[in-house]
Amino acid sequence: MSEMREKLHTTELYFPEDEEIMAEQLQCLDRRYDFNQTRPTQLGKRVEMLKEMFAEIGEGCYIEPPLHANWGGKFVHFGRNVYANFNLTLVDDTHIFVGDCTLLGPNVVLATAGHPLVPELREKAFQFNAPIRIGRNCWLGAGVIVLPGVTIGDNVVVGAGAVVTKDLPDGVVAVGNPCRILREIGQQDRETYFKGRKIDESVFEKAKSIQR
Repeated sequence: MSEMREKLHTTELYFPEDEEIMAEQLQCLDRRYDFNQTRPTQLGKRVEMLKEMFAEIGEGCYIEPPLHANWGGKFVHFGRNVYANFNLTLVDDTHIFVGDCTLLGPNVVLATAGHPLVPELREKAFQFNAPIRIGRNCWLGAGVIVLPGVTIGDNVVVGAGAVVTKDLPDGVVAVGNPCRILREIGQQDRETYFKGRKIDESVFEKAKSIQR
């Protein structure tokens, strides 16, 4: 293993155009290309391909093509029943962890890679990588961007278009650029869901009967 390849997961600066890195990455990109060419009716084939592409992927996951990923998911760990809508972008130069039952809206970006601000190094394409961790039962709305090194807790909702630059604790609604905590998820969210519409108690009973 080359010196540069060893630095993928250490947050150290490295040169990503190393020959060993590029050769390995191209193999991953070929598999990603094949996944994106599958037909909607080939769900079983997609499942098997994702098991080969990802570091870990739980039962019941669904990723809507096209998928964009620097390493084709090689360093991505999905729990059970993760749903990703169109154009999920995984800058997966190091590890990305997504918990069970998390929803990723269209055009979500999970970016583990960054570059030094100093011009001399950035000009030569040096970069560093820091892992992203997203908890269980989260919902990231359309166009959310999560930056390197961020951890998002369980049961978090991130509003559409937010840019998450810092960690978020469990059970909050967060919005904006840069992303900020708007409020905690609480009793009012058990009573209403969209513009004051009431949640009927029968919906909770139905939810209890669904096994996931």
